[in-house]
Amino acid sequence: MQLSPFLGELVGTLVLILLGDGVVANVILKQTKGEAAGWIVITTGWAFAVTMGVFIAKAFGSIDAHLNPAVTIAFAVATSDYSNLASYIPAQLIGAFLGAVLVWLHYLPHWAATPDPGTKLGVFATGPAIRQPAGNVISEFIGTLALIIGIAGISAKALGTIAIGLGPYLVGVLVWSIGLSLGGTTGYAINPARDLGPRIAHALLPIPGKGSSDWSYAWVPIAGPVIGAVVGGLLIKWYAL
Repeated sequence: MQLSPFLGELVGTLVLILLGDGVVANVILKQTKGEAAGWIVITTGWAFAVTMGVFIAKAFGSIDAHLNPAVTIAFAVATSDYSNLASYIPAQLIGAFLGAVLVWLHYLPHWAATPDPGTKLGVFATGPAIRQPAGNVISEFIGTLALIIGIAGISAKALGTIAIGLGPYLVGVLVWSIGLSLGGTTGYAINPARDLGPRIAHALLPIPGKGSSDWSYAWVPIAGPVIGAVVGGLLIKWYAL
């Protein structure tokens, strides 16, 4: 198999979910070494997961290393070039699903040791602290818009070449900041593949006592980020960032 943008997006997103959902599992599943370590550990783990995912996506052939349909959509809107949508988004969804399967395998003894079905779902998919669909969509919209504008700022021409080598680290810091500041309402999916791929894995995997995959909420971490992506893409286009 040759290196390609499709492979890069798939493997990079796989690593993103393996390490991102992995840190959630480490904190919330029972009888792990990291049980109850808290929100700061989860947000930090996700920040590192993003950084490593970007590096690995580039190594496997995706120079863009989006790892997120919202980012792909935003830059398609900004450039009026939609050619990557058909390859990047499926790759991201497949990678997210496979990454979630690896998390399930890695924590195999801990599913039965964790009695609460909602906790098990929380490893795979996001959920609201207070279920209010309109407010939850707004939270995902704002978080995603912050992500898109932040990425545009990191890669802006005005910064010259200083951000080229630091780019993945800066994006990780950006995601860390979003998690710390804005993540407490919905779990900051800000990435439709990050939520949908693992949610499908949760629905299909033989997890003992897993309960519902909460499909009634699943549209929120898709709709909010997509709206944020479109608005963010338009802002990038209008201001030539």
